[in-house]
Amino acid sequence: MGLPKRLIVGIPGASGAIYGIRTLEVLRARADVETHLVISRSGRATIEYETGYSVQQVKNLADVVHSDHDLGSPISSGSFRTAGMLVAPCSVKTLSAVANCYDDTLLARAADVCLKERRPVVLLLRETPLHAGHVRLMSHCADAGAILMPPVPAFYTLPETVHDVVEHTVHRALDLFDLAPPETLRWTGERQAATAAVRRAV
Repeated sequence: MGLPKRLIVGIPGASGAIYGIRTLEVLRARADVETHLVISRSGRATIEYETGYSVQQVKNLADVVHSDHDLGSPISSGSFRTAGMLVAPCSVKTLSAVANCYDDTLLARAADVCLKERRPVVLLLRETPLHAGHVRLMSHCADAGAILMPPVPAFYTLPETVHDVVEHTVHRALDLFDLAPPETLRWTGERQAATAAVRRAV
């Protein structure tokens, strides 16, 4: 086996910290992936407020943890090879930093580095409704090469719990790095969806 893929996971302060946490959990058991975690100050507060996890428990899920203030971290340089970065969830503040190359934190700098090195950057933007300024920022990020992926639930998977919704979004995000687990639910046609619905109704 070759060296593991390094994936940077950023958790800023937007609502939906569970997306980043679940990503780390899904990748934890994989020997072929090395996760590098950055949590912003607001992200730490959101984890404590929204989830049953402590910040330390979330850090323990990652292979490597970087301080958001450490701009000398390896992930701040393009010479440190990674498979890209997932920002889950992505706040508008982080969206703005990425759109404007405002690299005053490691989280923003790491995303900027991945973009300049032409590595995938996936932003799970958690904001609604959107005004024109948000849309412009999204457009700037897309122009720079980022992938905007608001965590919109898929209902063809017939989710029954919040966990089901989060799980599918995380799997689809990892799909963009070719890291989705084999159990990822995929659309294969109306007949299959209808059959699954009948089976659940029985």
